[in-house]
Amino acid sequence: MNEVQIDNAQIRVLIVDDHDLFRTGLVSLFKSQRDIEVVGQASGGRMGVRLANELVPDVVVIDLRLPDIDVPRRFLREAHPWVRVLALTAVSEPPAVATAMQAGARGFLAKDTPVEEVVVAVRATARGAAWLSPSAAEVVLGQLRQSDSRAGARRAAADQLTPREREVLRLIARGLDNVEIASELAISPRTAKNHVSNILSKLGLSSRIQAAIYAVKEGID
Repeated sequence: MNEVQIDNAQIRVLIVDDHDLFRTGLVSLFKSQRDIEVVGQASGGRMGVRLANELVPDVVVIDLRLPDIDVPRRFLREAHPWVRVLALTAVSEPPAVATAMQAGARGFLAKDTPVEEVVVAVRATARGAAWLSPSAAEVVLGQLRQSDSRAGARRAAADQLTPREREVLRLIARGLDNVEIASELAISPRTAKNHVSNILSKLGLSSRIQAAIYAVKEGID
């Protein structure tokens, strides 16, 4: 089965949040957008996993703090592999954000994010691009500063990136997915994917979001 590609079709969204008022607000917001369809909603993580596997939405917007499931590890492990996760976070929970990032979440939104940015984030996540709202970016960046004992090694590793890999890293930092990178550089998507894998391996990073943050920190833009 091939990974879902988002073109001009509606973006199918599943919302998972145990706060009824917040969840209802998201449903209303997305229903006002012509290119977004809410295909389901869940008040708990276990129901969210079941619906993600039954409905296979393009994007799951999910609260990082749910009472019945370890969202980062279990949800991302058990949900359909092509589902892209956009995590909702409070600015006071950096460990949860870092764990979700390592587990493979595509983006992070603080719960106080302006509504127009929520819509932009869903569209970016549907394309496969990494997305961080400013306040969530501060959480992630702060966590990396506290826990990154390999910063010096990564700076040295950056010198080992080829010119093409540095180009790809700059595009990752701009939020482009592999198809968009391929188009920008006139290469195949498979070649773009290989470049991304090589970059993550050389820098000792586990996700595109980490690579994007690294590029900004190191001034690779």
